[in-house]
Parts: sequence; C-alpha cells; structure tokens
Amino acid sequence: MSEYAVEIRRKLHKHPEIGFELPVTLQLVRTELDNMGVKYTEKYGDSSIVATINEEKAHHTIAFRADMDALPITELNDIPYKSQIDGCMHACGHDIHTAILLGTIRELNSVREKLNCRVRFIFQPAEEYSVSGAKLMAENGVMDDIDEIIACHVCPYTDVGSVSISEGPQNANSYGFTVEFFGKNAHVANQHRGTDAIAMAVKAYIAFEFMTAKEISADDKCLFNIGAFNGGITNNIICDHCNMFGTFRTYDDRVNDYFIKRIDAIAEAVASESGGRSRVTGGKFLPYVYNDEKVTEKLKTAAARVVGAENIHVRKRTMDSEDFSYFANLKPGMMFWLGVRNESSGKCSTLHQSDFNPDEDCIDVGIGIFTSYVLNNN
Repeated sequence: MSEYAVEIRRKLHKHPEIGFELPVTLQLVRTELDNMGVKYTEKYGDSSIVATINEEKAHHTIAFRADMDALPITELNDIPYKSQIDGCMHACGHDIHTAILLGTIRELNSVREKLNCRVRFIFQPAEEYSVSGAKLMAENGVMDDIDEIIACHVCPYTDVGSVSISEGPQNANSYGFTVEFFGKNAHVANQHRGTDAIAMAVKAYIAFEFMTAKEISADDKCLFNIGAFNGGITNNIICDHCNMFGTFRTYDDRVNDYFIKRIDAIAEAVASESGGRSRVTGGKFLPYVYNDEKVTEKLKTAAARVVGAENIHVRKRTMDSEDFSYFANLKPGMMFWLGVRNESSGKCSTLHQSDFNPDEDCIDVGIGIFTSYVLNNN
C-alpha cells in the first residue's frame, strides 16, 4: 500500500471541509505539489487547483479529476484519524479521490521525461454543495485545452480490488426545486377567513405523486421525491406559507422538461382553486454523465493490467447524480467506480453514512489505474 497516499487521505479525513470553504485541504494540496515541484494554477475558480505535468507537450492532454469537499455529517467511526470537525465528515470518499490524485501525480512526475503527453490534474471544490464546483470551473475554461478526462468514485457495493465500468449514460440528470404556497392566516376558530397554505401543499403533493405514477411511461427511468415539507408555526393558526423541497432524476431530457412544466402547472392550478398563490424555484441541476466509448475501452484495458479482467464488473445505471458531467459533456471522458467494500474487516457501510469507512487498499488500485492509463496512452 502507498504509505504516502494513505497518509494524505488520513490527514484529509481528520480535517473535512464543506463546499468552497476548503482552506486546510487546499493548503495540503499546494504543499504536496510544491514539494514535488509540480506547477499549478488556481485561476479556474474559488477553492480550485489545477496541476500540470509536461506543460510543453500540448499536442495531447489527458486530465484526471478529484473532488475535495466533505459532508455535514457527524462521524461515528472509532478510528485514529476520525474527523476532528464536529458535524463534518468525508462520508463520500472525496478524501480518497484527492489522495489518489496526489499519489498519481507523484508516480507520473517521477517518469515525466518518458511521457509524450501533457497531464492535467483537476482538484475540484463543491461537488456536494448547492452550487456545482465543476460547473463553475467548466465555465471558466478548465476544459478548453483538454482532450480527454477521467475520474473515479469509491463504490461501497463492490469489493476492494475490483472496479465497475460501463459506457454510455451513467449517473442521472438531477434537478432540485422548491415549491412555495402563499395563503392567508387566521385563527382556527375562523378558518373560513383564512387560506390554508398547508392544504394547498398537500393537494400538490398528491398531484405530484399521481403525475409520477400515471403520466410518465414505465419505460422512462425516472425518480421523483419531495424530501422536505415545512409550514405553520402553531396548532391554532391557519398557515399562510408552506414550502416543499424536492428533486427529480431522469436519463431523458424530454422527461426532464416535462417534469419542470408540470410541477409549475400543478402548483399554479392548486393555488388558484384555493384562492392562494404559488411560486416554483429551480435549484441545482446536474446533467447525466456520459462515458465516452473510446475512453471507456482504454480505461478497461488499463484497469485490467491492475486488477485483472475478472475483477472488472459492468456497472448498471443508477439514479445517483454527479457534477463530473460538466467536464465529461464537454470533452470525451468517463467515470468508473472503485470497489472499497471489505466484509472480512467490517467495512460495509454505504455512501453518506456516518460510519462510512472504506478499505484504504483501494487507493493503490486507483493510483495504479490512473498511472497505467497515461503510460499506455501517451
């Protein structure tokens, strides 16, 4: 196991940070790059770093991406490198992704004279945040001179030492939204003088469920969920404001557009018939990840050299979302899933759980695959 990369991972795990507020993480990355003599820039967005090996060999550029941010979760693991930040934890493996990228830089930098291509390393903030760090970096031109891009994500459903790879559409479109209803408050004894915002929201919720069950084809893979519902202040006042927070996920832009129009239409109709008002606000949107066929095939070859062809699994489409799409939809790219499960050592928890504790042997696998890809495609 790479002691260097594991040590990096544990330092990051002890000091998780959220969104764009990543001072400790960024300083660690800067320090490691400086120690290796690798040039980098921070011009592509707040709390982002892009490092480069062989800047002068610009005829072909391979890029790798790691997200760096953590989650607002309190860690329950009893480990020496447990999070030291209350209410914050690396529960999605971004500490591992960052350690893999630094480990890969270390490996490739040691043989840079043998490489015939330029290699970029994108350290991205705010994958989990309400504003996508990848989107901002893409808008600032980070992909302009990149020819292909690769990322990995830890996978708690497959064993360490294996990977899951598929071509074509992967993680789903994801769209977050808020629906607000505005009524009129009144004492419950005079409820006829008020307009109940909670009642409007309940009607809309039922209509949304009907929409998903009866208006969308069974052939269309999609998901719709209202995850939060807030309204009212006490039991004897008619509520005058209620909001609902939801998300839907699809693999079809047509279904995506249909959901957007119907949510607004349903909310407006319910409010109108109740004598109130509605407002629908769109939130974070993530397009689905598309794994380019050629890049995916080359990645399979690189992975087979590291884990063996028998340990490469086909990944089924899921309804997870991933802002790597903002990179991979601009240039040929792909994301693969890195097995981190180890039942014999009890490392079986899934992503976003407070006891998520992946097997660190996956770090060497990730470094090996990234390094193999460059050495055999430059």
